[in-house]
Amino acid sequence: MQVKSMHFKATSSAKLNDAVLQTALKKAKAKFVDGRAAAVAEIDIWQDIRTHAAALRDGVIANLDAYLLEFEANATARGAVVHWAETAEEANAIIVDLAKKNAVKIVTKSKSMVSEEISLNDALEAVGVEVVETDLGEYILQLAKEPPSHIVAPAVHKSKEQVADLFEAAHHRPRTVDIPSMTREAREVLRSKFLNADMGISGANFVIAETGTTLTVTNEGNADLVTTVPRIHCVVTGIEKVIPTLEDFATLIRLLPRSATGQSAANYLTLTTGTKQPGDLDGPEQMHIVLIDAGRTKLVGSDMKEMLRCIRCGACMNHCPVYQNVGGHAYGWVYPGPMGAVLTPTYVGIEQAGDLPNAATFCGECQVVCPVKIPLPDLMRKWRERQFDRALRPFSERISIAVWSAFATRPALYAFSTRIVARVAAWMGGKNKRITSLPGLDGWTDGRDMPAPAGKTFRERYRARQVGQVGQVGRVGDMGAADEAGQRSKPTP
Repeated sequence: MQVKSMHFKATSSAKLNDAVLQTALKKAKAKFVDGRAAAVAEIDIWQDIRTHAAALRDGVIANLDAYLLEFEANATARGAVVHWAETAEEANAIIVDLAKKNAVKIVTKSKSMVSEEISLNDALEAVGVEVVETDLGEYILQLAKEPPSHIVAPAVHKSKEQVADLFEAAHHRPRTVDIPSMTREAREVLRSKFLNADMGISGANFVIAETGTTLTVTNEGNADLVTTVPRIHCVVTGIEKVIPTLEDFATLIRLLPRSATGQSAANYLTLTTGTKQPGDLDGPEQMHIVLIDAGRTKLVGSDMKEMLRCIRCGACMNHCPVYQNVGGHAYGWVYPGPMGAVLTPTYVGIEQAGDLPNAATFCGECQVVCPVKIPLPDLMRKWRERQFDRALRPFSERISIAVWSAFATRPALYAFSTRIVARVAAWMGGKNKRITSLPGLDGWTDGRDMPAPAGKTFRERYRARQVGQVGQVGRVGDMGAADEAGQRSKPTP
């Protein structure tokens, strides 16, 4: 997938003015945010499970090599072939070579963000292989020739009218906007592809070391057809997806669907272990598992290692006010939202993703909802610090921060200057107490008015309030004493 993260600001401006996108994002926010809250409320020990899951993922990353080797041994013992790919190019070469050697003509795919990451579809199509996305959202985007805008709901930005237009052009059937009819239409078109595919390619939410099993979580059941009907099954996944045991998966699956879509449980859990054995009614003749690094080992042992806990639920972007307003395509690569603000600079270089760590309000909501407690604001802040240290931010921004630092580290100078600024800003607000244009902050005031301050700093107002309270207490005390004296002076009847 082509990297366009360097155009974040320009793309965001366009997305803010896209009426269809804005309507879709509002609907998605209500579904994802409210749905997660209801699903989480079902579990009294939710925070305990999150803490346990975070420790589980940390333990895996600390011993990643050992668990991967254990997985390879157990997967191989059950008939699978494990391939190791250090780069996206190596991964594509492995899979293209498999397709060529086995005369593959049609590939069916279930949703895989790693395959988007390495541009696998393009590599296969370049050698004449037909690739068919079978996740409904991914299929819609394949027809539209667009990348996903969300890691869980890839076509969340599309309206049903837009999908109807795509289906009419591709399927040559009467146009309909009835959603059940549209899904049936897609199912009928895809059925022949499932039955005639030579190779099925899936991702993996997790791979389990103790059994050599790969595991995919879906809501449509398409992964079952992709992994069992074709004669070759190829799994494409990142090395960080390994977990020790099936019991560990039982912990993580309590978090994943609730965080992703607000469901108590996903509709389908597809576990694949090895090839078809004597007596089996279905299954592939060959199973290949491609374990991809593509920048992940750079995080191991670094100050960004917590990001490897990620289970790709999408909760961080669902709750992020920036994502909620600009959508996923604005981020310019595979992973949008707060997770993308950390991962994209890591995988493609901070030089190509400089705006992403700054595309945040630092409200902290992403960290609060992350099921494995990734400190996303802290990680974005580290990227900001690296940008500043390497002089990768605009000169004006660096000068502004340097000036701010000079004032903030000198209390007397800071107090004096803020008194002046407070009074000037109050004067600029006029009778309406609204600042409509503020030099240096045009990006803010072009779209909204800024409330004018009261004309005094917080310290001044706080000090005046304290003095007033002391005076009020003194007056009350004097009145009480006088009243008491007056009562004593009254004659006894």
